[in-house]
Amino acid sequence: MAIESGSIVQERELSASAERVFEALHDPERMARWLVPGELESATVDVDFRVGGTFKVVMHGSERDFGQSGEYLVIEPPRRLVFTWVSDFVPEAVARTRVSVSLDPLGPERTRLRLVHDELPREGDDYDGHQGGWSSILDKLEALLRSEGEPR
Repeated sequence: MAIESGSIVQERELSASAERVFEALHDPERMARWLVPGELESATVDVDFRVGGTFKVVMHGSERDFGQSGEYLVIEPPRRLVFTWVSDFVPEAVARTRVSVSLDPLGPERTRLRLVHDELPREGDDYDGHQGGWSSILDKLEALLRSEGEPR
């Protein structure tokens, strides 16, 4: 039985330069603060930031940890980032999905971020869980960038 796949698309306008946003997308210390959905507040992040390099994120929950990992496929600073996404939340049959992030500068301190998560199964709670997860993750990225402010 084939599992129908779908895409999640999220867009945000962020109060930060494309360079600052791009840096936050691969800096392990900052990723540990924003790459956690919902009520989760921290993660352990390991990054080998190069095409063909990998990342591993362990999101820490009160009762259980959740692992995500992937491989960087495209790195075009500060405009585009594409990586695979292997999640504890996705069935093994379609475990390797893809995330594409594009950044469009809107001014010196404004950037439009567009995230597309492809190849997710449309059955069960996986799709809805990732939709809500990415939304809360981008809320946390936005809050982190706002709290840091533009460098002087």
